[in-house]
Amino acid sequence: MTGESDRPAGGARSDHVDRLRAQWARELPDLDTEPMAILGRAFRLGNMVRPSIEATFAGFGLDRGEFDVIATLRRSGAPYRLTPTEMYSLLMISSGGLTHRLDRLEKAGLIRREKSPHDGRSVQVVLTEAGAALAETAFRTDMASEARFLRGLDATEREALAGLLSKLIAGVEAELAGR
Repeated sequence: MTGESDRPAGGARSDHVDRLRAQWARELPDLDTEPMAILGRAFRLGNMVRPSIEATFAGFGLDRGEFDVIATLRRSGAPYRLTPTEMYSLLMISSGGLTHRLDRLEKAGLIRREKSPHDGRSVQVVLTEAGAALAETAFRTDMASEARFLRGLDATEREALAGLLSKLIAGVEAELAGR
């Protein structure tokens, strides 16, 4: 927004990011703040919905990291088992961070660690029946909760936004991979 009004395109209502861009346009009129219009909103949106998502998982006795572990196992399909290496690469966390989560989940009876049937030296993380049921219930509840945030968009708008975000993420991933 370089010197333009703080009214967004398309007749939408002004939001927090529009107000920030208007302030920057006044202070630094030569600077194009278009990245804030997209990335700033994505960051703000994530921060706005995070407490609701975390509260959903807390209602099931889980923190978000613990949910991520049991959800990763559940969506991997039967027999719901992965090696710790597969898990921490899928979750993009350190092996130490995963170990801490696995310890808590094992103590809660949601996962167990078993020796690999293919290599007795390696371990596999296995989702228990209770863990699978909890992962599914928590995920269904989370999706219902998150769907409420999307009520302001019709089906066509949601599909278009999802497609554009997918395209943006693919471009960002390619940019970061090229560094």
